[in-house]
Amino acid sequence: MDETEKIIEYLSLNEKKILPYVMLGYEKLIEESGLDEVSIMRALEYLANKNLIALNVEKKKIVELGINGVRYNKNGLPERKLLNYLNENKNKVPTLEESQKQSKLSDDEFKAALGVLKKRAMIELKKGKILLNANGNEVAKKMLEEIFLESLPLELESLAPEQKHSYETLKNRKEIVLIEEKRFISIELTEYGKKLSNVKFDEDKTEYIEALTPEIIKNDGWKGKKFRRYDVAASVPKIEIGKRHFVNQSIDYGRRVWTEMGFCEMEGKMVQGSFWNFDALFTAQDHPVREMQDTFFLNRTEELPPKKILDSVKKFHEKGDKSSKGWRYEWNEDESKKAVLRTHTTVLSALTLDKMSREKRNTDFSEKYFAIGKCFRNETVDWSHGFEFNQTEGIVVDKNVNFRHLLGYLNQFFKKMGYDKVRFRPAYFPYTEPSVEIDVYHPEKKVWLELGGAGIFRPEVTIPFFGEHIPILAWGPGFDRILMDYYEIKDLRQLYKNDIRQLREMRFWMK
Repeated sequence: MDETEKIIEYLSLNEKKILPYVMLGYEKLIEESGLDEVSIMRALEYLANKNLIALNVEKKKIVELGINGVRYNKNGLPERKLLNYLNENKNKVPTLEESQKQSKLSDDEFKAALGVLKKRAMIELKKGKILLNANGNEVAKKMLEEIFLESLPLELESLAPEQKHSYETLKNRKEIVLIEEKRFISIELTEYGKKLSNVKFDEDKTEYIEALTPEIIKNDGWKGKKFRRYDVAASVPKIEIGKRHFVNQSIDYGRRVWTEMGFCEMEGKMVQGSFWNFDALFTAQDHPVREMQDTFFLNRTEELPPKKILDSVKKFHEKGDKSSKGWRYEWNEDESKKAVLRTHTTVLSALTLDKMSREKRNTDFSEKYFAIGKCFRNETVDWSHGFEFNQTEGIVVDKNVNFRHLLGYLNQFFKKMGYDKVRFRPAYFPYTEPSVEIDVYHPEKKVWLELGGAGIFRPEVTIPFFGEHIPILAWGPGFDRILMDYYEIKDLRQLYKNDIRQLREMRFWMK
């Protein structure tokens, strides 16, 4: 078998169909082959992989006429219509209303025409009337924009300076010009391809089996026939597979990290009472976070806890005890009933502590809990703020833990999330003392990123639940900042806009 016969065995039916017409050009190829464009492009790519053709596909941005551009190119731009009317009536000074009516322009077109002609000092407005300043030669001379529209379509990158000026002038006006991205394909036969292009494939009576099926094997349909060879190195069309949203992927990964570290997951409703969201966490009722500018309140109320814990929390808010002075104000029970969209996942920690206090007869226990969930704040939406965000929460309840344990847990978690350098800075939070801010180092940008806070719950938080102060390690850093850093997202809103192209191209979460 010579080399030509061997190559022929590699050719698919579509490749054989288009090879004789390659030299005619891409447009003629579509016409002569009878194949659709997708099939033709795939066959061309296969021929290029076999070094039978040189294929060049170039994408160019082309300036085209929009809907209004087609109309203006035929009937004249609004400024041309207005200018012609004023020139024909130069012996009188028409009003604005009359000029618009006679030149048959819409409100938007008339405003645009006035703006263009005023900018070029061709007209002047005085007391609601239009004065023509241009002479006959200036009126008769074609404007650059008119010449530009007549010359379209043009390649954007190849525009001359005066054409660029016209494009910039017209692009912000409604549907006059638009940009279309077009594909330009050039095909050239290689020396070896030229030899094969003379082969009359329609005269080749050899039957090639494209795929081996159970029926062919069962009925001996393969006997006396040849199998088409497959090029296993050839590129294949990209297949878009279904996958979980990348935010959910990363949340699943974070959840797996916490469970591997021995933590149990906390779950709870997104709508919570102000008691659990604020009061149980020793947040004063006059604190700014409890105002409508910061929190989403619902037009309903939630049930309060049993009287024992309610009275204890009230006491700490108003007077404190031996270890605290409290906030020194009159605590309002009605404020605690207000329903809110939870402002942090720390509310789940408060609910978990309440459940533990009711289920345990003594405080000789050691338990670890985490949560990753959505929270809500009444923020102005921009690239770095949103009215919803993900937070990861954690608590360790144990009489024997201390501040060094807290830093150790956080170090371990963030290392598993892909950050080798973690640092802690002193901070203040209403319900923890001591408190720290968590920063992680970004090796490429060479900056420290702030992720959130942590600390040990104050006695004012723990005593109402357990009757004594138990060291409880607590943290609640933002999770979305971790996602933005990993996926190199610059705008927080990209996490939730569900751009199908972005979702297809986004890589899997792997650390």
